[in-house]
Parts: sequence; C-alpha cells; structure tokens
Amino acid sequence: MNIGIFTDTYSPQISGVATSIATLEEELRRRGHNVYIFTTTDPNADRASEEGRVFRLPSIPFVFFPERRIAIAGMSKFIRLVGELNLDIIHTHTEFSLGLLGKKIAKKYSIPIVHTYHTMYVDYLHYIANGKILKPNMVKRMTRSFCESYQALIAPTQKVRHHLEECGLNKLIYTIPTGTDLHSFERPDEETLDAIRSELGISKDDPIVLSLGRVAYEKNIDAILDAFPEVLSEIPNAKLVIVGDGPVKAELEEKSVELGLADSVIFTGAVEWAKVGNYYQLGHLFVSASTSETQGLTYIEAMASGLPVVAKRDESIEDFLIDEKTGFLFDSDEDLAARLLFVLKNPGRAKQIAQNGRSEVLCYSAETFGKTVEATYMEVIAAYQSTERKPVDLKPTLLKSKMASQVFSLTSNSHIRKGRSSRRD
Repeated sequence: MNIGIFTDTYSPQISGVATSIATLEEELRRRGHNVYIFTTTDPNADRASEEGRVFRLPSIPFVFFPERRIAIAGMSKFIRLVGELNLDIIHTHTEFSLGLLGKKIAKKYSIPIVHTYHTMYVDYLHYIANGKILKPNMVKRMTRSFCESYQALIAPTQKVRHHLEECGLNKLIYTIPTGTDLHSFERPDEETLDAIRSELGISKDDPIVLSLGRVAYEKNIDAILDAFPEVLSEIPNAKLVIVGDGPVKAELEEKSVELGLADSVIFTGAVEWAKVGNYYQLGHLFVSASTSETQGLTYIEAMASGLPVVAKRDESIEDFLIDEKTGFLFDSDEDLAARLLFVLKNPGRAKQIAQNGRSEVLCYSAETFGKTVEATYMEVIAAYQSTERKPVDLKPTLLKSKMASQVFSLTSNSHIRKGRSSRRD
C-alpha cells in the first residue's frame, strides 16, 4: 500500500503522539508498505535522512502549546504532490492544520481516510484562557464536527472510544492500543547506569521513584511532590527523578524547593528517545498520578522495563494495570504516599507484581500494532471501494494475538457493549 500519514507532531518532537507515529511508520515499512509523512517544519529535524519519505510544510509554534507547531503555508504544493504519489489511504493524527489538509486531499482525490484521536481536549482547556472560553460541551461538538466525515476512527484506548461515543459519533471505531518496541527497554550494562547515576548525583543504594513524560499541568505531578515528604520521613535516602520537559517544569522545580525537597527531587529535562530505556532501568518503581492519558505508553514502557507501576486508577489503563496483580493503583492523591511506601518497603511483593506486569504487556508489541493497523487499512479500503459500503471481515489469521483478540475492538458502534471493559484476567 501507499500510505499517507498527516500529523502536526513528528520526530524530533518528543511526545506520545510522535512516538506512536514513529512506531507505526517503522512497522508498516517493515511489512513492505510505502509510508509518506506529511508534517510541519522543525528546526531540529534531520532533513537529509528524511528525503523522499517526510514532507514538511512551513510552520510556526502553536499559540496555546508552544512546543507544538501548525502549518501556515505550502498547502497547494502538498495537494499536487499527493496527486503524484497515488495514495491508497490517508491516516491523520491531528485535528489542526495537517489534519484539515489530509481531509481536503482525501476528498479531492477520493482516497479513503481514517483518523486516530490522540488527545482528550477536555483535559487541556486550562491552556486556553484558563478554561473561560471553551467549555467541555463546545469541545465535544467540535470533535463531532471534525470526525464525522471519516470512513473510520481509531481510539488508542476504550476511554477514548467512550469519549467519541459521548460526542455523538456514530461510526466505525477501532480500539487499537499503541504498541512499543519492547526490546528497547531491556536492561543495559551497569556502566551505562552508573554513568547516569553519577550525572544525576544519586547513589546505587538510593531507592528511586521515577516519573517520566511531559511535565505539564494535566499530568498531576504536583500530587507526587506533595506525597514525597511522607516517603522521606520513613526512607530518607529516597530520590524522585522526574524525566521530561514541559510548560510547568520551572513551577514544579520551585515547588520542590518550597517543600524542602531540593536535595531529593531531580529534574532531568528532556531525554533523547534512544536513551529513555536506560532511565526506566534506574528506577525502583514508576509512578503516575495522571488521569489524562489516552495511550498509556509510559506505563507499558515501565512495565516492559520490569518496573512495578504505581498509578492513579483510570479507564485508560484498566485493560493492563490491575491492582495487586500487574500494578499498584490508588484512588485519591492522599493515598499516594502510602502506596509508594508499601512498594518501596516490600521489594519481594513489588518484584512479583513487576514480573506479572512485564508478562501482561508482551502483547503490546510494535509488531502487533503495525499488523493490526495494516488490517484496519485493508478493511477500510475494501469498504470504501465496495458499492454497498459494508465492512469486510478480517481473516482469522490477522487476529491471533492476545492483544488483537482481547484488547482490540474491531467492530462498528452498533456492536459495542456499552460501559466499562470487564477484562480482569
């Protein structure tokens, strides 16, 4: 197939969306497809290595998310270019500039188009005039308006799927969790880890609580900082390592000083993707107090790294994080300190849960992700070409994996069981 991926967010930008697209692109290419990326310019991009596969439109930082960019010119050139590439399908990953362009091109050339809905915008309204302009119901109407013209939608989790249904979208929705390269999270040699410890000023004997991801308001990192004094009262040499960058990093650094945590909390800033796996291996546990996730990638990566995970209970992770079986969950921020202390003071139990967690996420491989999205494309193309516009059943061989058979919901809305997932195995 000739596949066109349209996105405002792409490498070298660091985000869950960029990681998801990079993983998908690599797997689709490995399966023999031609993949063309249409995205925004980035001053840090390696244009030489991208030649012939990545096409960038002139862009500027997005006013509400300065670390993200939106295209401002070059649309006509792209439209002509796509006409020459003979695309079989278009896959958009943004509701902004490149997403709108992808829709326009699909309509012009009669190309089937699918969209992955990555971001729950109701969790991000605080970035726009502190939530005083856009309200949740307005966002739902905008989401419905943007998504209703697609042949099919892809939701990374059941939580996102349910949100799309609540927006009034009555169409084919595939629930396809993002896969990851599990081999990237195997333990490196001790010299590599010792070098990172030395750089961060931590000892091999220090218990490390790891937070990794975008350092932003909606990630609720405040709750982890608030819980840490209680952890230190019982384990004085514990360290909290916060890996990543984002709009509230400076604010959180200031808060850590105010709480008297300056010697116990370390902010690393952004880390290259190729080195992220090493930072997971520093930790004794991984923690997240966020309920704004749509992919759960960092949880899966931590579990693949063999770390016990402490997470706030949320629908987005309920398929793979089960309390006291594959992870440790908490319901309110006030419960977090006790949960962290339990894991740190019970290493035997933590190790057992971590082993269960690693086994649980083996089905979230990049290979399975690519294979299932490929099958989705084939079904959508067949349906688009059919005069009756009926979905075509997938061959059984395409759905043999645990991930595909138990987690993915390759059905239309009319066949969805309403409510929360009941999977607890």
